[in-house]
Amino acid sequence: MTLSPVVRHLLRYLALAYIAILVIVPVALILWRTFAPGVGAFFESITTPAAVSALQLSLLVVAIVVPLNVLFGVPTHWYWRATGSEARAPAGGDRPPIRGVTRRGRCRVDPAVGVGGLFGFVENNLGLKIIFGFPGIVLASISSRPVRDREVEPVLHEIGTDQEEAAATLGSKWWQRFWRVTLPSIRWG
Repeated sequence: MTLSPVVRHLLRYLALAYIAILVIVPVALILWRTFAPGVGAFFESITTPAAVSALQLSLLVVAIVVPLNVLFGVPTHWYWRATGSEARAPAGGDRPPIRGVTRRGRCRVDPAVGVGGLFGFVENNLGLKIIFGFPGIVLASISSRPVRDREVEPVLHEIGTDQEEAAATLGSKWWQRFWRVTLPSIRWG
């Protein structure tokens, strides 16, 4: 079915209007409300000690969590693909992210290290704050496996196994294939 140019343009502008309503209007409202009191007030509020501390905490958590997710997530998915055990991999990577990443992570961490959890004695007896402290933030962020799945799994499927199989045929060990073939291929993912 071929649409007339008028109908095509109408559908195109309707789609652009839909995107504007869903994306541009909320972003514009956020920016307008942020800068309504003035640019000076904005910079004054983001330079408070609380805001600076929150930013430093966020950057520190990112500096810890990203390398750990790469260190554990990439080899895990590579192993699942290399052994053909993707079907036995835990479900969850194909589900839409309904809850926030840290909320999902906290739901996984809290039963283990919360006050009544398996390792609750650390907080109860030793007095170390885990779930509502810095270690809890890091643990909740690390355990956000669906985010890692959405980044690593499609890249591994895209590159395929041809290069790894060729390297195996040439006599390379599994760790050589991982470090010299797979990791360089997925570095952009």
